[in-house]
Amino acid sequence: MFAVIWEYEVRAGAEAEFAALYGRDGAWVALFRRHDGYVDTELWRDADTPDRFVTIDRWTSATAYAAFITTAQPDYAQIDARGDALTLTERCLGRYTAA
Repeated sequence: MFAVIWEYEVRAGAEAEFAALYGRDGAWVALFRRHDGYVDTELWRDADTPDRFVTIDRWTSATAYAAFITTAQPDYAQIDARGDALTLTERCLGRYTAA
């Protein structure tokens, strides 16, 4: 198992639109599902800082994720631009393998 964890600071008033784009039924997950090796995505909202969100994207392997990154353009760039309009910051917290 391989996971990529992202942290976002969402613009005030854009939280619902962000959750729709990044949640289980959003455009990111729809794109991920079209690629081999995708497992699932979780979206978490910080209970103490409501404009802070974390996503956890799970893939069967780092190789599957790398293949997705290589083949998903330009769809990836289009969805990423939509997300950029909703966020103040975006940071990859890391890429993890199961211990």
